[in-house]
Amino acid sequence: MNPIIENLTSMNALSDQVVAMDLLIAAKSGVRNYAMAVTEAGTPEIKEMLTRHLVEALDMHEQISAYMVEKGWYHAWDTNEQITLDLNNIDTALNLPTL
Repeated sequence: MNPIIENLTSMNALSDQVVAMDLLIAAKSGVRNYAMAVTEAGTPEIKEMLTRHLVEALDMHEQISAYMVEKGWYHAWDTNEQITLDLNNIDTALNLPTL
């Protein structure tokens, strides 16, 4: 999108929010996948390696979610606030001018 239009429509902040949410979703998926892989590990060495990766994935998830909370983009502990934010984002997306 054109940077001028992004600034006029405030889409630059929304774009950052969308990218951060996509990254958070990917991090959650990675945590789940590593956790499952740890339970299926065939040797202690593989289990230990996967456990290290799981801890790193959890740390990354923590950093991403903390960043999003700080920006006001993620309200994991307040469902009503998250729903309000999601509905506002939907309204913004639906009211974007078509080019």
